[in-house]
Formats: sequence, structure tokens, C-alpha cells
Amino acid sequence: MKIYVDFDDCLCETAMYFVRFVADNFGKDVPYEKMAFFDMKKSFDLTDEQYDHMMEEGHKNESLLSLEETPGAVKSVNGWIDRGYDVSIITGRPFGSFDASREWLDRHGLERAKLYCLNKYGRDNFIKNSVFNLEIEDYLKMHFDFAVEDSPTAFRFFEHLPDLKVMVIDRPWNRDCTFPTDRFCRCFDWETIVRLVK
Repeated sequence: MKIYVDFDDCLCETAMYFVRFVADNFGKDVPYEKMAFFDMKKSFDLTDEQYDHMMEEGHKNESLLSLEETPGAVKSVNGWIDRGYDVSIITGRPFGSFDASREWLDRHGLERAKLYCLNKYGRDNFIKNSVFNLEIEDYLKMHFDFAVEDSPTAFRFFEHLPDLKVMVIDRPWNRDCTFPTDRFCRCFDWETIVRLVK
């Protein structure tokens, strides 16, 4: 069994961090439940400069390491690994955040999970031939049976896998989206995700 797991807002509460960040740094009070768009620049109504500053600060090591675990995520992923499932954490974070992301996983007991950086959103300048850095063409050669994702903009990365079952973690920015096929299922917690993978 091969399982794809997104990092931000699947394993950890990244959006919650940014809600606090924009309140503290820009004086914008946007409740988490009002984040209607995956595009945080749009959700928080930021200028280009504000958005760039937020992303730069949010990808610093201390920021990434401070993110809180999504309840049930670590236990669930480790349960899969204990059963012999092949779990890959595939993140759209820039490759420069790999070391801090790896450290977060290790600190939270997910040292056995593989981590890859995939340029999902065109944010990165990639290092060629890195073991942990996926070019799109390399990713498209990979096979997964299940995926855990929150971002509607990432759904296109599953088009090459017609039998893949996708568990979409319920988040404010995906509640109005239309799922591409009936292989996509909305899940409100990790307990539900684990039950569906069984």
C-alpha cells in the first residue's frame, strides 16, 4: 500500500500560524473559518509586499518547527508504517525548507516517513538531481493507492492515477470546491481517514 500525505494543514496546522501572523504583523483579523481561499494572499487581502514578507517569515526554520500537529495525524501515519505501508510526505514547501521540515517530522515521531519537496505551486528554484527534490516528471512516475490532501489546487497532481482514492481533509478553503471525481472523499478528522484506508 502506497500513501501520499501532504504536509501543511494535513500533518500540521499551518494556516492557524498564518492567521496569528497576519494579526500580529499587519493588524488584520481574519478568523481561520473565514479563510475561503487556498491563496492566502487573497484570503488575508494582502499586498504583494505583505504576502512576500509573510511567506519568507513563515518558511524560516523557527516558524516551521513551531507548527502544531493536526490532531491524530502522527498516530495515524505511524500506524500505517507499522502495518508496512509505504508513506511519502509530499510537500509544496520550497526545497530550502527541507531540513526544518524533516526535523519537524523527526521531533514528532515520524522519522520513518519519507519526505519529498515537489514544486506544486511554482514557488521554487530546484536543485537538480536531489534525492528529496521531485521534478514534476519524476513525481508523475510515482504510484499511490491513497492520498491525503487539503488543497483544491493540488488535485491536478492526481490525474495520472485513475484508481487513486483521495481523502480531502475538511478545511475552510476547500468547502466550496467541486471534487473532480467520486474517488475524492471529504474527511473531518484523521480517524475517518484511517477507517477509509482500511
